Amino acid sequence: MSRLTFTPVGGGREIGANAFLLSNGKLDVLLDCGLHPKKEGQASLPCLSLLTKAPEAVLISHGHVDHCGATPYLLKQFSSTTPYATCATLQIMDRMLHNSVSVMGAMALERGIKEYPLYAHTDVDYVMRRAYGIEFEREFAVTTDGSVRASFHPAGHVLGSAGILLRMAGHSLFYTGDICADDQELVNGLVLPNLRGNLDTLVIESTYGANGEADNATLHDEVDRFAAATRAVIERKGCALVPSFALGRTQEMLTIVARLQREKRLPEVPVYASGLGRAIYEVYAKNVGMLRPEADLRPLSEFGRIGDARDRKLLRDLVRKPAVVVATSGMMIENTPSALLAQEMVRQRRHGIFFVGYLDPDTLGYKLLHSAAGDALRFEYNGPLVTRKLDDIRQFNFSAHAPRKALCEVVARLDPKNVVFVHGDPEAVAWMHERCRYDRRAFAPCLGETVALES
Repeated sequence: MSRLTFTPVGGGREIGANAFLLSNGKLDVLLDCGLHPKKEGQASLPCLSLLTKAPEAVLISHGHVDHCGATPYLLKQFSSTTPYATCATLQIMDRMLHNSVSVMGAMALERGIKEYPLYAHTDVDYVMRRAYGIEFEREFAVTTDGSVRASFHPAGHVLGSAGILLRMAGHSLFYTGDICADDQELVNGLVLPNLRGNLDTLVIESTYGANGEADNATLHDEVDRFAAATRAVIERKGCALVPSFALGRTQEMLTIVARLQREKRLPEVPVYASGLGRAIYEVYAKNVGMLRPEADLRPLSEFGRIGDARDRKLLRDLVRKPAVVVATSGMMIENTPSALLAQEMVRQRRHGIFFVGYLDPDTLGYKLLHSAAGDALRFEYNGPLVTRKLDDIRQFNFSAHAPRKALCEVVARLDPKNVVFVHGDPEAVAWMHERCRYDRRAFAPCLGETVALES
């Protein structure tokens, strides 16, 4: 009986700083190495003090910062560790990580966070030089002696996103990363490896474990709802703000809006996108062969550039006329373009703010969505309180995370001996653990808790 241990270095019973340590006693391998989006400075890192030696490798599931953002810091500590990801993910990481350096530098100047930046552009360059890009469904040796092997499988979350099948110490383990079971506008849904009854351990995300509403949503219905709401905003001469993650949701929403305009379901008003989302759009355009055959990715030149979101006159001019603005960040973190635009828009009733993805309860986006007209919110760090007058603030389910019904189906289809629930708040993880624990060993470890996985 082979033995493998699993320890959350981040991302256990929470969403953020995802990093999971696998060890057979001789070799260590890390699955993902991200930053925590709600924390700052050293606190945003995974708990790397739990690593007693250099991991042989870090396997990255996809390019969102909560899954890859601490990789340069990891390699500063352990320069011999080798990163692996799909080829498209590496292209995305290059842009996301360099952007993180710039953002941390700005926060150091504006807010006096002395620990920032956690790494430099040269550290990102080192990661990219050491990293290996691997095609989907091609098994490769993770270690030089070939004792650890892995393969990437389409996860359906964003371009290049992958579930990771790992064979280590005679043990088979599949880590889903973030998954979307259904096709999106641009990206095909996940493709599971054929492992039913032959998988020792499944490590699965639990993002929507506590949300039953997402089980009934369909892309077709949400597009219809979004089209009707956006059309109503434009008809009252307003601007529709769509806060979106730079990776994935921005490209999907721009493509949906462009399609709705071609179908005459939305008026031909200007459509704008913010900076990093545009840079990632270019990566999608370079990898169009990996997108759905039906996808119609329009030239980036069709979408206007927002410009410097700190320029209040520019923002006021932007929202003066009817338009659709797809802007980061998706959770409307303070001082980001979506927050600064919302600060202008909530003062008037003609606009609309439409959230299209997951909102953490501690974020400004969640607070704005659940506020009422007359409530005051702060859209900038140390900025003024702004009273909400805008009524039309709502949420649509365009999330690229699988609903809990689909997550349970993944567990049933793969039928593992062990299942480990990660990447979810305590309520979500608890729901998944209770529902899927029968006929198998089930774990929901917290940060630093080591569980033994048996074949």
